[in-house]
Amino acid sequence: MVFLCLFEAFSHSVCKIERIIFMLFSSEQVSNGHPDKICDQISDAIVTDILKHDPKGRIAAECCIKDYDIVILGEITSSHTPDYDTLCRNVLKNVGLEDLDRYKIQELISVQSPDIAMGVDHDGAGDQGMMFGYATKETKEMLPIPYVLSTRALQKLRAFNLENAFSILKPDAKAQVSYDYKENRIDTFLISSQHSESVSLSQVREIIQKIMVETAAEMNLNTDFRILVNPTGRFVLGSSFADSGLTGRKIIADTYGGAAHHGGGAFSGKDPSKVDRSAAYMARKIAKDLVSAGKTDRCEVQLAYAIGVAEPVSVYLDCFGTEHENVGDLWRSVIEKYDLTPKGIISNLNLLNTDYNLVSSYGHFGKENLPWEI
Repeated sequence: MVFLCLFEAFSHSVCKIERIIFMLFSSEQVSNGHPDKICDQISDAIVTDILKHDPKGRIAAECCIKDYDIVILGEITSSHTPDYDTLCRNVLKNVGLEDLDRYKIQELISVQSPDIAMGVDHDGAGDQGMMFGYATKETKEMLPIPYVLSTRALQKLRAFNLENAFSILKPDAKAQVSYDYKENRIDTFLISSQHSESVSLSQVREIIQKIMVETAAEMNLNTDFRILVNPTGRFVLGSSFADSGLTGRKIIADTYGGAAHHGGGAFSGKDPSKVDRSAAYMARKIAKDLVSAGKTDRCEVQLAYAIGVAEPVSVYLDCFGTEHENVGDLWRSVIEKYDLTPKGIISNLNLLNTDYNLVSSYGHFGKENLPWEI
């Protein structure tokens, strides 16, 4: 990404325009206390619970939250009925929210459309669409540097909050990093964190600045970046009391921080017969496998499907000129090596036995021991 900065230099009444090109790219991450992420966590808790009891369950579970009201809605066909109330309150408790007994939970659930089931039950894709996977060798996670920085910083913030029982900072937070790829340095590090009303802005900034510096230093990056902490000066009201939340509204924070394409379909709340989820995981694995094997330094894979059809209608590979082998040969190796049918993906990645609670916050990629990351 190229950010163009124009400025004017005036000398002797002559206007001279100079153009400076900075290779700045920004990525964002949100905490598990963000209202959209609360909904993602509830949706994936439902998916995990149903598949644990009924591997054949079909799940499209969405959630919305505002203040103390939670609505679970969607289409579910399963022999197992989850305890929605308990699942929701467990998520809220894990996030670090208070007054759990005040939340009211409503369910608006119907069964999966028989028209969709007709195709899925014969091993076809659960929907049409395109899914993308991406990998880059710039970090050990094979994810973009600014995305990794944003994610790690919020994970450190989460650890701080747990250690201090959320007495200083609160669960809702966002991080954003602008990275200069030309100079290989962090340009701006931004974190906005909810905090207790009794805590001063200077205290908040001291805590968060330390987290920023530690995160950068651990990645052997510069620590003399521009620091922005709670730019408005106050962030007391947070989570569902400041914004409404909805499942599937943080798809870029879930994936690659904007460094790669996205098909548009969310992951959370969907069983793996939905290729929005399963094919995106397989596309990531393919891209990561190619980078790990040293065949390319950077890779993006697109898979596209038609509802009810097992084989993908297209497979696309882009190495951005960083390949170390012929791209056509790499593409053919992908076609030959990987079973890209929904049934094959589910089996090879063991997606019916995955704990989706592990990916419902702080990203679906870059975490150890997930089948698509191995």
